[in-house]
Amino acid sequence: MNTPRHCPALLVSAPASGQGKTSFTAALARAHARQGRRVQVFKTGPDFLDPMVLERASGRPVYQLDLWMGGEADVRARLYQAAGEADLILVEGVMGLFDGGLSSADLAQQFGLPVLAVIDGSAMAQTFGAVATGLARYREGLQVYGVAANRIGSAYHAQLLVGSLPPDLHWLGALPRDPKLALPERHLGLVSAGELADLDARIDALADALEAHVSIQLPPPVAFAAENAEPVQPLLQGKRIAIARDDAFCFLYPANLDLLQKAGAELRYFSPLAGDALPDCDAAWLPGGYPELHLPVLSQQAELHAALHVHVDAGKPLLAECGGMLFSLDALGASEGDSHPMAGLLTGSAVVQQRLAGLGMQSVDLPEGTLRGHTFHYAHAQIDHPVLAVAMNPDKGPGREAVYRRRRMTASFVHFYFPSNPEAAMRLFLP
Repeated sequence: MNTPRHCPALLVSAPASGQGKTSFTAALARAHARQGRRVQVFKTGPDFLDPMVLERASGRPVYQLDLWMGGEADVRARLYQAAGEADLILVEGVMGLFDGGLSSADLAQQFGLPVLAVIDGSAMAQTFGAVATGLARYREGLQVYGVAANRIGSAYHAQLLVGSLPPDLHWLGALPRDPKLALPERHLGLVSAGELADLDARIDALADALEAHVSIQLPPPVAFAAENAEPVQPLLQGKRIAIARDDAFCFLYPANLDLLQKAGAELRYFSPLAGDALPDCDAAWLPGGYPELHLPVLSQQAELHAALHVHVDAGKPLLAECGGMLFSLDALGASEGDSHPMAGLLTGSAVVQQRLAGLGMQSVDLPEGTLRGHTFHYAHAQIDHPVLAVAMNPDKGPGREAVYRRRRMTASFVHFYFPSNPEAAMRLFLP
């Protein structure tokens, strides 16, 4: 039996979204990496945008840790592997510390991760101590390693915050309120890393501020129990999978790509925005992203549209997720502006609106097996095609996404997490 591995680790959380978790985690990762440490960052829950920034900050791919979407064994295996390779493990939480059916606090307690609570102190003084105390005392057995403030106005402001804390809550420091330290956002969250030419400079500025104002001493090591991942069956041996990958199609979990490669697939990336042709392939994947930001360019890719039609009509597998599905419709428009013709693989059209239209975890029973994932989009679609299956939300939320199938094409707003059922995921790419 394998013995536990020990590695310093922190889970970075907050009272709510928008407090600065990603900025703080990126700053910690870059600061420790600059000191020569190997930093492995994880993201709690389903997210594509934060991990892009954190990967740039740490220099290593960022994987998901989710007790429902991936399961306990998947989380344990990833932490155990990281503990054998890294000098520091950082886990960015999701939403607020206790939010969700399976929260960041649940993850922290289950795996013994000490919590760093990041609190936006910009509009408070002594109430900071009340919020910090509430986070630390709300659940028995939760280990809060320390507290840090974000967006403070001055040294005196920081002094007020420190003075509000009880003696047993460790103050780690504060980042100043500075527009240069902000990471740009849009409707789905942060602007994707590939679109920010100055991202490294922003992360370095965050790390500089962190080193000047916040303690970056390594936390105590955590013992991570052994869990060996199940071997992946080579069901895709010799298969070539073409994957759209650019600023319009950028929502790809590293764990999904790893699984396809372990199954024997050869991954061939192409950029619809650059006018790339569909690579010679046995299956294709149009992942989510921001097609609505590139409508004129995507509408002009007539050769790609035609090649995708030939691909689907030949009975070859195609997975179209969220933005990929929107690109597969007859037309796509934004709330302001004209609609543009798309690939026309599914009869229907969609408009990306200003209001959130879908959010939440999803579980879908497909002929290939049950897959888990999530949905998060602002699009309203009218699709004239039979529904293969309807997803269920485990938190009993309102989001229930339809899954469509045409021959071997599978399309939905759901972003699937392949490790939730490796065999089912692999069979999506088989005839």
